[in-house]
Order: sequence, then structure tokens, then C-alpha cells
Amino acid sequence: MRFVDPKNDIAFKKIFGDEKHTEILISFLNALLGFKEKEKIKKVKLLNPYQAPKIEELKETILDIQATNEKDETFIVEMQRKDLNNFEKRSLYYTSKAYIQQLDKGKDYSKLKKVYFIGIVNFKMFEGESCITKHLIVNQETQNQDLDMFEFVFVELPKFKIKRDEIEKLESIEDKWIWFLKHTQKLEVVPEKLEKIEEFKEAFLIASQYKWSKKDIEVYDYIALKEYDDINALKTSFGKGKIEGIEEGKKLQQREIAKNLLEIGVEKETIAVSTGLSVDEIKLLMINR
Repeated sequence: MRFVDPKNDIAFKKIFGDEKHTEILISFLNALLGFKEKEKIKKVKLLNPYQAPKIEELKETILDIQATNEKDETFIVEMQRKDLNNFEKRSLYYTSKAYIQQLDKGKDYSKLKKVYFIGIVNFKMFEGESCITKHLIVNQETQNQDLDMFEFVFVELPKFKIKRDEIEKLESIEDKWIWFLKHTQKLEVVPEKLEKIEEFKEAFLIASQYKWSKKDIEVYDYIALKEYDDINALKTSFGKGKIEGIEEGKKLQQREIAKNLLEIGVEKETIAVSTGLSVDEIKLLMINR
């Protein structure tokens, strides 16, 4: 059995934005936000449930997940694979927008409810080694959270240290979800430790593409092939001083694209056409990955 990559925009939203399986999103939110006992979310209403977008519209589509709980609090969840700069500012923008949109024409500010933003990123954003960081508005002097209407949680996947074959180390529910996001596409079977948990069982079932429509699969494949071919990713590398020289930068990008395509099971010949690398170079990457 092969699984999709949950970090793919379409896969992420199908898994966590399914109206028929909101228990997956509830478990995910409770885990990452650290909600305990009375704080726990018991039910959510999806504000933008999953619908397969048209391929030609994907460049303009933000495939986030938005939901409200029984307290009418808003949750925005977004997966970001590539560091295109300004993700922090975009997070603030969407959170502020969701907060403002709670009011109609009349300005009864007492009706405003808290907004949470959960950003899962496949790159490093902040200093420190913590995989999960929480960002609040606090009083600089007292450290009290007097302005408590916004809360941000970021998950930096590269900082998650538990490897694919170390599932026995997974104790907390948040670790299990991060492990799921990071390693699922490389699995061949559902791990017994997670199969016994209902929400993970359902998440793996969706990740197996069982009952996916032809359109869903086409969009997933399109994103998988195209997301690595974004010139902004190369510009970001230049801006951070990671690449010296245009030719070397292109070569590094081609190899990175090839590695990611190999991980999702694309044929060597197709990768050669997509990246410009030779089949022999791709075979070498297979040996060294």
C-alpha cells in the first residue's frame, strides 16, 4: 500500500478538512493547541470544507482549513511546504481578517471571538530547537496575556527529531500527528500503534486515496509535480546565501525536485523530463537517499 504525502495541499485539506470526519481535525487541534479536559474542542463546523479546485485556478487558491467550535472561536490551519518569505505576515493578515469578518455592519465588539492560527511549515522559521512554538500578545512588564483574542501556533517539521522507524518513541498525541505529517508518504502499512486510534485510522484511510475521485488524484499529482518548480524557492535560496552561482543553484534545485518526486513514486523517465537531469543522475540519487 502507498500513501499520499499529507504535506501536499490537496491531501492535507482532504484529510483534515473532511466534513464527514471532523474527529480528525478535532484531535489535531486539541493536540497542537494543548487543550485539556474542559478546554477540549468537542465539535467543529468547517467554514470551507474540501472541494477539489480547478487546476487552472490553483495559483490563486489558498488551501487552508477554517472551522469554528462550540464557543464560536475560529481556527485557521495552513500547510506551507516552501519558504516563500513573509509567511509570518500572511499569518497575521489572515488571522486579522477572520477576526474582523465576525462583525456585520453593526459594530458590537462584544461579539468578537478568539481566532487561532495553526501553521505547519516544512522549513525552519524561528530560532531555537522546539518543533512547536506558541506566539501570544503579552504585557511586556507582567507577561500576562491581557490581549488574548489572537493565538498562533507554528509547527516546524524539520525540527521534529523522531524518525520514521522510531514510532515506539511516540508518546504524546501531538508527536503522533507530527510524525504522521512528516513520514506517512514513506510508509507501506499503517503502524499498529496508530491503527488502534480511530482518528488516525480514518486519516490513513484517506491518505491511501481510497474513494478519491479521478479529479482529486489529478490535482494531487499536478501539485506534486509543480510545487517544486517554483522560481520563488530558488530566489529564497539566493536571498539566504545558500546557493553560489546561477548554474549551481539550478542544479541543486533540479536534484531537490528529483528527490521529492522519487519519494512520491514518480518514474525515473518522467523525472528526467521534468527536471532536465539524466536517468543515470536520478539512479544515483536513488542510491544515496
